[in-house]
Amino acid sequence: MRVVVRTVSELCITVGALICLFVVYVLFWTGVRADGAMDHQIDVLHDQWAKQTAQPKSTAGSSAVPKKPAPYAPGKPFAIMYIPRLGFTWNKPVLEDTAVDTLKKGLGHYANTAQLGQVGNFSVAGHRRTYGDPFVDFPKLRPGDAVVLTDGATWFTYRIDKGPYKTVPTDVEVIDPVPRKSGYTREGRYLTLTTCDPEWGHSHRLIVWAHLDGTQPVEEGKPAALRR
Repeated sequence: MRVVVRTVSELCITVGALICLFVVYVLFWTGVRADGAMDHQIDVLHDQWAKQTAQPKSTAGSSAVPKKPAPYAPGKPFAIMYIPRLGFTWNKPVLEDTAVDTLKKGLGHYANTAQLGQVGNFSVAGHRRTYGDPFVDFPKLRPGDAVVLTDGATWFTYRIDKGPYKTVPTDVEVIDPVPRKSGYTREGRYLTLTTCDPEWGHSHRLIVWAHLDGTQPVEEGKPAALRR
């Protein structure tokens, strides 16, 4: 009997240790790796943009709408997002597609939605927890908040109109060109952000919708939303 009790005790200790290691992996190690991966993606973008300095610079005013960009490469970064409400040090790379491996390296652009700044609904997903917790504070977002992005040539400032709105994963209409529940009634230049809910689950989704409020060339400096 003592042998059985001791064996069971040892098994319980072993299982407990494995559970603790798994929790450490989920809470800490995936975050460390994701932070490094996101920093690398931002470095890749900065290197790409530095090599584009030979191209003619834009002379368009802040009201001009940039030309349509070339198609984004799957799994590759093309922009950096800033959300002041989440902290003035918060910045994340945006990559093309929402594949599992892509979302380990940053935010993911829904491939069949509009490109940045263009007519339609530029839609982006991000993890709420694990892999750097990019959208852990998503519920703090409010109407009027700025969501700023740059593609290295232009700053795009979007303003949130509605959200966070809670829905289910099967509600794919939230990334339609004119999302039915967004309050928008006609074609425009929109942004949708999505993440999981609850914080440690995925039974629901949180959504915010925004409209393009303005653009300006990067050589004019940071947009007002990013100035302290």
